[in-house]
Amino acid sequence: MMRADIVDPPAYSPPYDHALAAALVGQGVHVRLFTSRFAYGATPEPAGYARELFFYRHARGPAGSGIRAMTKLAEHVPDMSRYRRAAAACDVAHFQWLTLPRLDLRLLPDRPVVLTIHDPLERGGHRGPIPASAFTRVAAIVVHTRYARERVVAQHGLDPEMVHVIPHGVLAVSHGARAARGAEGDVSAARALPPELPDTDLPVVLCFGLIRPYKGIDQLLRAWRGITGAQLWIVGRPMMDLAPLAGLAPPGVQFLPRFVTASEQAALYDRADIAVLPYERSERFGFSGVLATALGAGKAIILSDVGGLAEVAGPDPADPAVWLVPPGDEEALHAALSELISAPAVRARLAAAARRAARETYSWEAAARETRVLYAKIGAA
Repeated sequence: MMRADIVDPPAYSPPYDHALAAALVGQGVHVRLFTSRFAYGATPEPAGYARELFFYRHARGPAGSGIRAMTKLAEHVPDMSRYRRAAAACDVAHFQWLTLPRLDLRLLPDRPVVLTIHDPLERGGHRGPIPASAFTRVAAIVVHTRYARERVVAQHGLDPEMVHVIPHGVLAVSHGARAARGAEGDVSAARALPPELPDTDLPVVLCFGLIRPYKGIDQLLRAWRGITGAQLWIVGRPMMDLAPLAGLAPPGVQFLPRFVTASEQAALYDRADIAVLPYERSERFGFSGVLATALGAGKAIILSDVGGLAEVAGPDPADPAVWLVPPGDEEALHAALSELISAPAVRARLAAAARRAARETYSWEAAARETRVLYAKIGAA
């Protein structure tokens, strides 16, 4: 049996790690997940794979604090060295994130290594791109879109044959919450919506995820002006000052600026009629976990046409899986919001296309199958 380690030292993507590991188990791979404690809440329970909270075991301080960052940094090199020894028991080590990319590329184990580049390894570019010579310990690189492949190859001067496109699988919301609604028939009774949000019968547009400058929240608020008969919920942990955004908010907007639990997230997506991702152009080019979740929830999605995200729309312009709008075009975003709020039939068609994409192109079975083929290709059979 093939033995693979999924390695995410900083625990940047627990839902992704879990879904990939479980899907690989379904493909007959023995999987160990090496990660650290996720400081913001509960994570999915292992499903057929082993999970080791291997990194940063002595980290101290609140999540996101400077003290925590410093204590993790002190443990980083010793933990990477310990993992080099632990990796002797695997056939392939699949790193999802590198905490300190330039250093970590030198500390990778002496095993076939796959590196998934979800986003640029470094942002800001003040030191220049990481050269191809730094990737000598990496046998293969995975990205999630064709656009990301082009960027990674160009940015680092890599051999294109080394970089493989494997779509990001959808991220599912809680099945328990879905079952509750089916049994009760009453969304408000079956879901544990965050108590800060209002009880409403109006259509709900959900903008979910970490609140960062490139998420385009300011543009969304301006595009919302003049929209009535609906609620806009902006939910997520702030990674920026929200005071300027609060001043832009027109009627019908509700902010929930905190990390929400898995059950609350499930309730939010189940209640939402539309998911909106009004992203701006940025250095980021990978896929989006928020988009993967919206696809998994089968929602009508409004999405900025940025980077590789537009590839989710699919090959048929007459039946797209998402409604694309040009980034920064507030009029186009306003028009898309207005039409979907007022046209349930259009929402239903988009939602059906999103569910189809989730079953086919963005299924975890397909992602795991392609990943296993890649493992075998680099000599890990």
